[in-house]
Amino acid sequence: MNGFTIFMLAFVVVGLPVILGIGSEMFKRWLKHKEVMAAALNAQTAEKAAQYAAHTERLEQRVQVLERIVTDRGIAVADQIERLRDERSDLRPLN
Repeated sequence: MNGFTIFMLAFVVVGLPVILGIGSEMFKRWLKHKEVMAAALNAQTAEKAAQYAAHTERLEQRVQVLERIVTDRGIAVADQIERLRDERSDLRPLN
C-alpha cells in the first residue's frame, strides 16, 4: 500500500466519524437554539396579540358609548333645537 491509500483509510476510519460526530453535535445545538428562538417569538407574538385584543376591546367600548350618546341624546338635542327655534319665532316682531 502506498502512502495515499493509508492516509485515505485512516481518514475514513478515524477522521470521518470524528467530523460527523462533531458536526452532528453542532447541528443539534443549532436546532435547539432555533427551537428556543421560536418559542420566544411565539410568546412575544401571543403577548402582542393580547395587547391588540385589549386595545380593540377598549375601542369597541368607547364606540358603544359614543353610539349611546348619539342615539340617546340625539333626540333630546333635536327637541332642544326645535324649542329654541320656536322661542326665536315667538320673539320676532310681526310686520
